[in-house]
Amino acid sequence: MAREVRIKTRVLPGGKIEISTPQLIPGQEATVVVTVEDAGSRAQSHVIDILKGLPGHQLFQNAGEVDAYIRQERDAWES
Repeated sequence: MAREVRIKTRVLPGGKIEISTPQLIPGQEATVVVTVEDAGSRAQSHVIDILKGLPGHQLFQNAGEVDAYIRQERDAWES
C-alpha cells in the first residue's frame, strides 16, 4: 500500500531540492511530486471573497434589489 509523505523544503541553488526524513527507507521506490508556490499564493483569501468571485452565484447586487424582489413576490401572492 502506498503512503504519502509531505515535506516542505526550500529550493537550493541550482534548482536542487533535498528531502530527508526517517519515513523514507533506503532502497524503496518513490515518486516525487513538486508543487511550487507562487509568492502571491501565500496570502489566503476570505471565503466570502471566494464566493463573490464565483460566476452565476449572485442573484442580487444589493439590498435594494432584494427588497424589490420580495415586494414583487408578495404582490404576486395577493393577486
